[in-house]
Amino acid sequence: MASAGARLTRLYISCPGVILLRSLSNAVMDDMGVITSRSCIERLQFENVALKQLPLDQSTEPGVRQVRGACFSRVQPTPLKNPKFVSVSGPALALLGLDADEVLKDPLGPEYLSGSKVLPGSEPAAHCYCGHQFGQFAGQLGDGAACYLGEVKAPVDQSPELLHENPTGRWEIQVKGAGLTPYSRQADGRKVLRSSIREFLCSEAVFGLGVPTTRAGSVVTSDSRVMRDIFYNGNPRMERCSVVLRIAPTFIRFGSFEIFKRADESTGRQGPSYGRDDIRTQLLDYVIVNFYPEIHQNHSDRIERNTAFFREVTLRTARLVAQWQCVGFCHGVLNTDNMSILGLTLDYGPFGFMDRFDPDFICNASDSSGRYTYQAQPAICRWNLARLAEALQPDLPPDRAEQVLDEYLPLYNSFYLSNMRKKLGLLRKEEPEDEMLITELLQTMHNTGADFTNTFRSLSQISCPTQEAGEDESEVIKQAAEMLLQQCASLEELKAANKPSMDPRELAMLLSMAQSNPALFQMISDRKTVARQLEILSRLKELMDTTAEQLRAKQTEDWSCWIKKYRQRLAHECESGVDVKDLQKERVCVMNNNNPHVVLRNYIAQNAIEAAENGDFSEVQRVLKVLEKPFSVQEGQDQPGLEAGGGAAAPGERDETVEGVEARVPVPYDSKPPIWANEICVT
Repeated sequence: MASAGARLTRLYISCPGVILLRSLSNAVMDDMGVITSRSCIERLQFENVALKQLPLDQSTEPGVRQVRGACFSRVQPTPLKNPKFVSVSGPALALLGLDADEVLKDPLGPEYLSGSKVLPGSEPAAHCYCGHQFGQFAGQLGDGAACYLGEVKAPVDQSPELLHENPTGRWEIQVKGAGLTPYSRQADGRKVLRSSIREFLCSEAVFGLGVPTTRAGSVVTSDSRVMRDIFYNGNPRMERCSVVLRIAPTFIRFGSFEIFKRADESTGRQGPSYGRDDIRTQLLDYVIVNFYPEIHQNHSDRIERNTAFFREVTLRTARLVAQWQCVGFCHGVLNTDNMSILGLTLDYGPFGFMDRFDPDFICNASDSSGRYTYQAQPAICRWNLARLAEALQPDLPPDRAEQVLDEYLPLYNSFYLSNMRKKLGLLRKEEPEDEMLITELLQTMHNTGADFTNTFRSLSQISCPTQEAGEDESEVIKQAAEMLLQQCASLEELKAANKPSMDPRELAMLLSMAQSNPALFQMISDRKTVARQLEILSRLKELMDTTAEQLRAKQTEDWSCWIKKYRQRLAHECESGVDVKDLQKERVCVMNNNNPHVVLRNYIAQNAIEAAENGDFSEVQRVLKVLEKPFSVQEGQDQPGLEAGGGAAAPGERDETVEGVEARVPVPYDSKPPIWANEICVT
């Protein structure tokens, strides 16, 4: 017997004046039995494999609890009051086969994509995982604000490249900020507009840079409100609840495997499913079979298969962090629960793109110890891989894991050097001296306070030596130095950047304690932190004794010295009869495709956030468009589309604003940050 759906597709209505319905595959019957058309969102096809192949906690018990023997828990998203779109990403929604314009026109779109209304076929759930946070095992964490909606089948015409990256042919969709789950701990399961806009924009910005990442399809805000103390200073305010739609092949992370961890020696905490080795093996099989099918097919021996899997995760992680370093991206919270098992950038919180180059750049104001500085990221990722290896025992023997971990640093260095050579336009040869040239470039940038993104972008304007009569090398170097000096910090900027974060009296006390009571000193501080503060003090003293003219002369000397070495290295590219003009043209093309014109600096995000909080979402949409093509100079799109001080509010929609915010003169997206940006604090 044919199904009802099959019968409907053959139904014809031939009454005069009635439109013929030759296919009702996009139609459903409502509660009154009347045929209604389904929207593009309602036509999404779900195949929720994770909930079929992994243990699911069936309890609907409300409130926070330890979840044992399960990888997911069923939840019910909490509806928002009057949800509305802030912005959508057309390229991200296209992964699901959705058209952005249709989504925006759908009156139920904001409800569906915020979890306020459950999609047909969706099975809301929250994922259970643990994690090492700032080096300490924290026990059960889990999706405290995110909610798995299900896995959407990819469109049949999805590109082979995407299917290679996502071999399942399914995209997991999540809503972040959709309310309480068993893993919400002391929180309320909500996210606010500012954090949601940051995650939405950065997910798409990082994708635009060619860096592996989870995606963001939309951001929805509402009239629901929650209280937040933005600066943790005792001055809370009400903020709008907002939700981001996140998209990835899977959101399983290193910490997903830590739910089986035995009691930690330092914290005494253990994973909620400790002792359930059967589930750990089940989870490992699920990940390898679904997301690493070639490894599963090529290895009949389980130990060999698991080792090959860990090797591939290690390679992807090394490649990912090398890409971060090359675009100046700092994650901010590289805990094991924020590390994707697929090597994707995951969980955008207090991230930051570096402005003035500083290897000790900290983007997260809560990271008082400096554990997750820019230069620490490669080593931290290896540390996190070691924790993953421990979590996989005995499915992954320790000796095998150690062999793979020994491959991490060479892999990272290889990826990093390859990317950096492209950024410097070193295309023809790979020379041993290249590593030193890159190191000296970064040291010069640090010494002169040069802007990371703009300095690299400018390097394509330094040409190869032509070896033609009449080329004045000293004049070429002088002009190149003057160009790069425009990206350097002023004396006052460097003084502000080198202000110690520790009170001098506290520092003096710690120095005394380190001598008189080393045991107590180790309990409340560490030598690395104190040494860093002393280094900053020393540099500040040096700057206090320097005039602006002396600083500029020193910056000119530093850059002239490096440019001379760079030009000498470029001369090697021109050997063996290479056409210098063709080479220079190729260099500029490669360099401009590897050195972004614009990145999501904090001040750009902050302008968009403040406009949105005042009811104007156009700046979020404008920034999104610019960040979709970060390597291109987009005529007419280089300036914020708002008035000084933020966008105009629609009547009755203006939120509370933070007191003391002065009117600001908008600056181009590719500018060094304005002075006021120094006051932005992200935690």
